Amino acid sequence: MSIFYIAIGGGLGAVCRFLITEYINNNFSNFLSLGTLSVNVLGCFIVGCIAGFLASKSSPMYFFLVIGFLGSFTTMSAFSLQTLELFNHNALNGIIYVIFTFSFTIVATYVGLMAFSK
Repeated sequence: MSIFYIAIGGGLGAVCRFLITEYINNNFSNFLSLGTLSVNVLGCFIVGCIAGFLASKSSPMYFFLVIGFLGSFTTMSAFSLQTLELFNHNALNGIIYVIFTFSFTIVATYVGLMAFSK
């Protein structure tokens, strides 16, 4: 049943991300991809609120909101929450995770782009 909650939340999150990003980019300056930045910041704020409010990571609301909706709305919300959890356990692991995530994802995007660019 958790897959159902994730799927519904994910679909809604993707649509909301698109609508909000398009609205901001069409009505405000596109400086720094303001639409995407806004969605990422908003999603991270919401995931912090929900993670603080919901005690159980196995509740249907967690699957729907955190994994589904916010996971689709912004991947930065999952990254931010996981980074804070790592910092709470071991600060060095949190630092390594941040460095590896930014370094490897940017390099992987570049390699993929170069591999398939004409």
